[in-house]
Amino acid sequence: MKSRIILLATVATIVAPFAAGAQTATQAPGFGADPVLPAPDTSHTAEKRSKVVGWRDGGKPTVPEGFEVNAFATGLDYPRWMHILENGDVLVSEARTTGDALSEDRGKGPSANRVTVLRDANKDGVAEERFVLLSGLQQPFGILAHRGSLYVANTDALMRYPFKPGDTKIEAKGEKIMDLPAGGYNNHWTRNVVASPDGEKLLVSVGSASNVGEYGMDEEKGRAAIHEIGLDGKNQRIFASGLRNPIGIDFEPETGLMWTAVNERDKIGDDLVPDYITSVKDDAFYGWPFSYWGKNLDPRLEGQGKDLVEKALTPDYAMGAHTASMSVRFYRGETYPEGWRKGAFVAQHGSWNRGDFAGYKVLFVPFEGGKPVGQPKEFMTGFIADAGKAEVHGRPTGIEQMADGSLLVTDDAADTIWRVSARK
Repeated sequence: MKSRIILLATVATIVAPFAAGAQTATQAPGFGADPVLPAPDTSHTAEKRSKVVGWRDGGKPTVPEGFEVNAFATGLDYPRWMHILENGDVLVSEARTTGDALSEDRGKGPSANRVTVLRDANKDGVAEERFVLLSGLQQPFGILAHRGSLYVANTDALMRYPFKPGDTKIEAKGEKIMDLPAGGYNNHWTRNVVASPDGEKLLVSVGSASNVGEYGMDEEKGRAAIHEIGLDGKNQRIFASGLRNPIGIDFEPETGLMWTAVNERDKIGDDLVPDYITSVKDDAFYGWPFSYWGKNLDPRLEGQGKDLVEKALTPDYAMGAHTASMSVRFYRGETYPEGWRKGAFVAQHGSWNRGDFAGYKVLFVPFEGGKPVGQPKEFMTGFIADAGKAEVHGRPTGIEQMADGSLLVTDDAADTIWRVSARK
């Protein structure tokens, strides 16, 4: 169904509880399969940057009744993304947007540029051992252990190293199997990598070099896309494009379809354009930069990209404007209560181009028949310390599932990984 486009003053959608213990919250317009989209405002200049104050006096995020949360690991250096090995070890990439000094939001500054092994040998839900597996990398993000190799998605290249679960140090230099376009828009340096369901290919995500192509489309070659390549780096092709900044990638368990979480564009309204999660079709185009949420034209690019706009697909599910929805992780465990099993968890890193904060939480999107249904429900909150002072405790980024059914969530700004388990 085509989205409703109306002029809004203040509209709120109430997130309905789908299961016992679900929290309710007032969300801005722009959630669900058929989001309300206000008219674009090209004069929009709102900016509210968060200041990270950390978690004080044993503070931690809030989770629904029936769950408990604990710090799996602390004292990391901007932990971004994780990959859990078959032996239970957790690999985590640590990296920042590079700069001369730390900013108030801690997102910019000297980057650790490493992959660390976290080990919970006694299975008590806390990693008591850690090892630097790789260092001297170039803003690493996505990590994948697959068929005797470790793939690391640096901002400028996909690297491959010999590796087996249990290793705590990689001495090999590594092999570059794919160049990746780097530079451009400050916060789109992240690259993710996952294996296809059959294990024969790799999918690599690359964000745009700009907000809406303002540097020219020549700068966007190979960007705003998900690439497909062989395990050896051969037979590279664009699997899908028009995805401004695709980050998280997972495969829906019932249908096997690839899904991704995408950060949409800025500067045309507090409630435009909604970030989204969507199934990703082969050779599909999703609008960026010429249109959004299907064929809704971006007024800043009027008259451009007509042929592409004609074939632009509408995403499956909106996650709210400027929420920085970064991960999509389908739950495959059995330990969570029934109402929290069939669906996807989405970490929202949080807004900056909005008058009031949006995001800064983890949401759960229920699924039926392989498709999202209804409104999301809050799963992990409490990251905003004082909205009036623009203070936050931390910012959720990546989500992984442990073998025991618990979830790990990276809180990069607070240098922490949280573990959320079902209360026994």
